[in-house]
Amino acid sequence: MLTSFDKYVPENFKPAYFKEKLESYGSVKAWKDDLYGKTLFTDRAKVAALTADDMEKVLADPAIELYSAFAQWYSEEIAPDIRETTEALRVANRTYMKGQMEFEKDHTFYPDANLTLRVAYGQVAGYAPYDAAYYYPVSTLKGIIEKDNPDIFDYNIPQALRDIYAEGGHEAQPVCFLATNHTTGGNSGSPVLNADGNLIGINFDRVWEGTMSDIVYDPDICRNISLDVRYLLFVVDQIGHASYLFDEMVFVD
Repeated sequence: MLTSFDKYVPENFKPAYFKEKLESYGSVKAWKDDLYGKTLFTDRAKVAALTADDMEKVLADPAIELYSAFAQWYSEEIAPDIRETTEALRVANRTYMKGQMEFEKDHTFYPDANLTLRVAYGQVAGYAPYDAAYYYPVSTLKGIIEKDNPDIFDYNIPQALRDIYAEGGHEAQPVCFLATNHTTGGNSGSPVLNADGNLIGINFDRVWEGTMSDIVYDPDICRNISLDVRYLLFVVDQIGHASYLFDEMVFVD
């Protein structure tokens, strides 16, 4: 993480503490090796044995020093600018909304529903993002195996899943589905219910072509992506070996 911080963060945004440490050690790796060699937080037993009398030792720990330095830098150098900018945007949005309402007097504007319960309605459906292409509404385990790549973190699937697939019989196991529900930031993890109120999935994303749906919702290409609850149950049973959890659930056809 510190390597990425050093690589991608502009020099004028790097805290003095970070620059001094990096210059002292010569590299992030040397800094890391020294920190992990000295911190007590790599030893569970040592941490468990800490008492209130050890506070001075804890505060002097290199891992705590690192955290404290960055936390102080953020609170003193970054957070004030964020608060100032956020407040300026909040005030500016009033003017922006007033202008919209004066410009489109006959338009119905939705109220600000932040921090309230939000329900979206839609149907399971695929879409055609461009000419001669169509994305089906349901993906399967076969697709996960096709994308499996141990060299890419996000596509390196558990070996147990590879073994189960190799046994056969699970190619058509549903994994995710698309629907026409509008979703927005904060909707990840939202339950997806069918018309009877039964849980059928968990929303977690939007399709690439629909990322602009907060600004313009196009019903032809805006789709939310949900984990199919059948895949959730499959993983709980086959990968997690925790089918005892099913005893606490009520299933419907």
